[in-house]
Formats: sequence, structure tokens, C-alpha cells
Amino acid sequence: MAGLEDLYREIILDHYRSPRNRGELAVPPAHKSEGFNPLCGDEVVLYLVVDPATDTVTDIKIAGQGCSISQASTSMMSAAVKGKPLDEVHQLIRAFKALMSVHESKLEGESDGSDLAADLEGVRLGDLEALQGVVKFPVRIKCATLAWNTLQQGLEEIAHA
Repeated sequence: MAGLEDLYREIILDHYRSPRNRGELAVPPAHKSEGFNPLCGDEVVLYLVVDPATDTVTDIKIAGQGCSISQASTSMMSAAVKGKPLDEVHQLIRAFKALMSVHESKLEGESDGSDLAADLEGVRLGDLEALQGVVKFPVRIKCATLAWNTLQQGLEEIAHA
């Protein structure tokens, strides 16, 4: 198991040191969405372009600052959703949050996680699985999910614009 933890640590550090999709996009046509965790100061800024004709995330850029977990998660999220149709993006959001919640609820003895298993079924998380070790440190779960909450907020704002 130590080998897997080392691999996960390397994936997180790689995304932190060399974030994917770093930069800004012109607003409009991009939609700007910001997330902030006042507990630790993590900040995520997303620039999203969704093609209304195809309901696809055609471009995404990320900015912000914070701990290695929040910034690596933001990089991984941007790589995972770029070019994806919105139904897949929403499925990824649910799956990632379920991954964090399943482990969190097991740690807190609330449930065995089976109630969230359906959100994970059939979803390939790829590099995002490296973040599952974060749940050993419950205070860091908010760091890992900040980008995902910001993405979800941005997509809701776009849908209601």
C-alpha cells in the first residue's frame, strides 16, 4: 500500500507544481466563478466556456492560490472536465464528491458509504483517485472539494443566465 500512497503523492505534487489549464479567459464569452475557503485561505477562480449548442465544456482555465491539495484538485478537475458534455461533468462532480463523502462518512461512523456508491459506479476518475487519501485528514476534504463546488456553482450560474 505504501507504493500506491507514494504514487498518489507524486500525482498530487505533479498537478500542484505543473497545473493544467492555468490562466484566464475573456469574460464574456467565458463565465468566471470564484470559490474561497475562509478556514485556510484557499482560493479557486474558474473561467468556463460552455457551448450551448452541444452542452459541452469547450474551454476551462484556472487561477487562484492555496495549499497543494486545493490547487492539485483544481488542476485535476480542469483536465477531467475539459471537452466533456455537461451530463458527464455533472456525473464527475457527483462521483468526486461521493468519493470524498464515502470515506468521510466511514471515518465518522455515519454509514458504510453504500448510499453514495451509486454515484461512483461506472465513473472513471483517473488521477482524481489520488485525492482519496485526503479523507484521512477530514479538515483537508474542503481543500479537495473547493474546485468542484466552484465548478458546480459556475455551471448553475450559466444554466440560469
